[in-house]
Amino acid sequence: MVHQGYWNNQSVTISVKPNCLTISVGSKEVFSYDLAGRLWTALLDEVSYRRGLDGKIVAKWLTPDKNRRRRWLSPKEAADLIQHGHLLLRALLEKLRNKEIMVNPPLDEKGWSDLEIAASFDIGSAEADVVKYHQVYKPVGILPPDQYISVVLQAAEGCSFNTCTFCDFYRDRPFRIKREDEFREHIRAVKTYLGKGLSLRRTIFLGDANALVIPMPRLISLLEVVHDELDVESLGGIFAFLDGFSGERKTPQDFARLAEMGLKRVYIGMESGHAPLLKFLRKPGTPQDVLQAVQNIKGGGVAVGIIVLLGAGGKTYEMDHVRDTIQLINTMPLDTNDLIYFSELVENENLPYVQTAFQHSLQPLSTEERIQQGEMIENNLIFNPKRGIPHISRYDIREFVY
Repeated sequence: MVHQGYWNNQSVTISVKPNCLTISVGSKEVFSYDLAGRLWTALLDEVSYRRGLDGKIVAKWLTPDKNRRRRWLSPKEAADLIQHGHLLLRALLEKLRNKEIMVNPPLDEKGWSDLEIAASFDIGSAEADVVKYHQVYKPVGILPPDQYISVVLQAAEGCSFNTCTFCDFYRDRPFRIKREDEFREHIRAVKTYLGKGLSLRRTIFLGDANALVIPMPRLISLLEVVHDELDVESLGGIFAFLDGFSGERKTPQDFARLAEMGLKRVYIGMESGHAPLLKFLRKPGTPQDVLQAVQNIKGGGVAVGIIVLLGAGGKTYEMDHVRDTIQLINTMPLDTNDLIYFSELVENENLPYVQTAFQHSLQPLSTEERIQQGEMIENNLIFNPKRGIPHISRYDIREFVY
């Protein structure tokens, strides 16, 4: 329900939705909260903000020449943003109670309740919420962009091989599969923590890095626990990472069984179709392993998300990376339900990749060259028109927030 009125000679809109509350004042102030009252997104002076459950806030904006920029707020800046929203909503609530502002149609019981809960979200409650988050979750390293507002359930922790030189998301902990009772306790803790904010979450993401390497009998048992605790279908199904190279190999029949359990899409960090580059990146296995995994997943009726790493190997591997990646993707039975993500290599001095690249005198690609590499690959992909074309987009890990 949308409620509209005027406040200080500006329009005010209160949008009361089944899964969130959004307050707009004029054209430059917008704050959105989940139904547990957590700040979720904001827009101030054409800068958009997204707050993660861990309390971190990323700011994004377009420059006058339409270039995209981002930065993470300092703790003080994040606190200031939270307090700005808190004071705005408290003032609005007071004016509405005193009938100094009238909205049409008037707020109903849900509208009043949602607004009161959101207006109570101040710096103290935000800090307390972050403490609770860390009691429930180990750090969530990364998610595909379409899963940023999923319900993450950590059936496993870490990465089963954890050797890729370009990734440091899971360096701090070994791979471990949870016991059934432990996983059930985790899910219940997640539900308690999210509370009414669960309604904002669109899907279930089975973590961590490659949870689908869990052997089938144990995986089925863990998925049964998910079904015991959550309405999987109403939450949009289950999504997960799987490395296409290691772990127990699953057959099309296995994936058909997982589809029956609610699995909708599997994301594979293919990175490249060029075998020597994969070896350089210390990615286990071969491009043929990825192809076989995709064929098995699709054979079981499950969609895939293929992730390509732009800029990997620098100029030394540039054209081989492009050629073999095109060739590999073109052999995959992809359709309109699938995704292809181009993820730009993000280098920092702590990554083994940077150290290895220096030792091999690799010349890195510039940001523009990496974008061009993605365009070369995309422009040469050929899909079966009868199956439809997968959705293709960019994937910037620097914007990840959960």
